[in-house]
Amino acid sequence: MPTSPATGRPGSLAAMPSSNGAPSSNGAADPIMLELVDENGATIGTAEKLSAHLAPGRLHRAFSVFLFDDEGRLLLQRRALGKYHSPGVWSNTCCGHPYPGEQPFVAAARRTAEELGVAPVLMREAGTVRYNHPDPASGLVEQEYNHLFVGLVRQPLRPDPEEIAETVFAGPAELARLREAGPFSAWFQTVLDAALPAAREVTGGSAGW
Repeated sequence: MPTSPATGRPGSLAAMPSSNGAPSSNGAADPIMLELVDENGATIGTAEKLSAHLAPGRLHRAFSVFLFDDEGRLLLQRRALGKYHSPGVWSNTCCGHPYPGEQPFVAAARRTAEELGVAPVLMREAGTVRYNHPDPASGLVEQEYNHLFVGLVRQPLRPDPEEIAETVFAGPAELARLREAGPFSAWFQTVLDAALPAAREVTGGSAGW
């Protein structure tokens, strides 16, 4: 089960907001704002990204992406060590937060391209899941109303090393071995369980999910 380190990718996303802030007219980074929601997923306001994750956390909109190759293996990423939230742990293909007013599907496709340098050949909605997961290492809390997406990827990956330390395609057995070897994100099992019915439809019965 070889892993691939992130080595960077060509091109620039300077004109787009990044995970660290949007460029302003004076060159400073504007704060990243998240969409606060109620228990039914209806928008009720906005909050700055870090403040929404401070204990006890504020319920906000998020997304999680699960992409598979043609063999039915799940693309996993190990989060870069420089990330302030859950650095160095393995997690699903891509996750993040829509900007206020941005459709979750659009946000999921955008962040997949920004982090991994690829566009899925197929991506479909896989439902939603609501959870409350504290991260013991950072003290931050994930209070999220999470939109799930599953799909297929066939292009070579070009991961951004500021976001991703390494990647691997793993089947169920390889995933189990990875989970025994090191930590995964606090939310991983919750979003995986919720996405599995759609993942089985995309990968077929022979993949073992």
